[in-house]
Amino acid sequence: MKTLKQYIIEAEKNKIAIGHFNVSDLSALKAIFEKSREFNLPIIIGVSEGERNFIGTKQIAVLIKSLREEYNYPIFLNADHTKSLEKVKEAAEAGFDAILFDAGEMKLEDNIKETKKAIEIIKNINSEILIEAELGYIGGSSSLLKSLPPGAAIKTEDLTMAEDAACFVRETGVDLLAPAIGNIHGIISSGNPKLNIERIVEIKKEVNVSLVLHGGSGILDNEVSAAIDAGVSIVHINTELRLAWRKGLENSLKENSEEISPYKILPGAVEEIKKVVEKKLKLFNKL
Repeated sequence: MKTLKQYIIEAEKNKIAIGHFNVSDLSALKAIFEKSREFNLPIIIGVSEGERNFIGTKQIAVLIKSLREEYNYPIFLNADHTKSLEKVKEAAEAGFDAILFDAGEMKLEDNIKETKKAIEIIKNINSEILIEAELGYIGGSSSLLKSLPPGAAIKTEDLTMAEDAACFVRETGVDLLAPAIGNIHGIISSGNPKLNIERIVEIKKEVNVSLVLHGGSGILDNEVSAAIDAGVSIVHINTELRLAWRKGLENSLKENSEEISPYKILPGAVEEIKKVVEKKLKLFNKL
């Protein structure tokens, strides 16, 4: 089986993107894995610090490894939005395939300094782990929002600058970069901001690493496609999955008001999540 890095390079070459789907329970993981297998496409499972705290850092690592080995399938695991060096070490020791160290709210110099510390920890544990960093603040909640998160980079002058991206990659040596290019975590009720496709092109010209689009939920399909054409190789989806989980669960509870067995109720959530995953996989892979 090819490595995650090889799949990312292949996606970049083919102008498609790998789907990165966050989970916080087994029903979401079941839905994402089963739908991905139908398309025979590599996927990345993401777990934020909060999601890892709920599932268990070692436990989710073992689950993903077992699926990969039993089915000989390219499913990989990313420690999404890891903000402390302690949690970086924890994920690396647990056997994650990739780790996002998120110091995006910091100034460039401080972000570089802290990211270097994270990289040293990770590489001393396993040099094969891919290291991602976020440059620019895009909010921190995969939820329904009434307005833009305070401090989120939306104005053109606040987005990640190509020269800053080049400096950051050169100084840190990260494998993946998640820039602020008009994207926001979560879905804003009045509509999410538009992506700055031109800025993606500018950044991609200046860096020799793969780009990641965070906050993929709530972005129009044509913008996501344009971002992939411009150089994005991984797209993160979380909020839309959470909405689907809740919708499916609520419908299932209504239809089975007397049922108390979770394994008989949760398939409703699984099916709704599968709908989102199918749509996104087709979009990312131009199917």
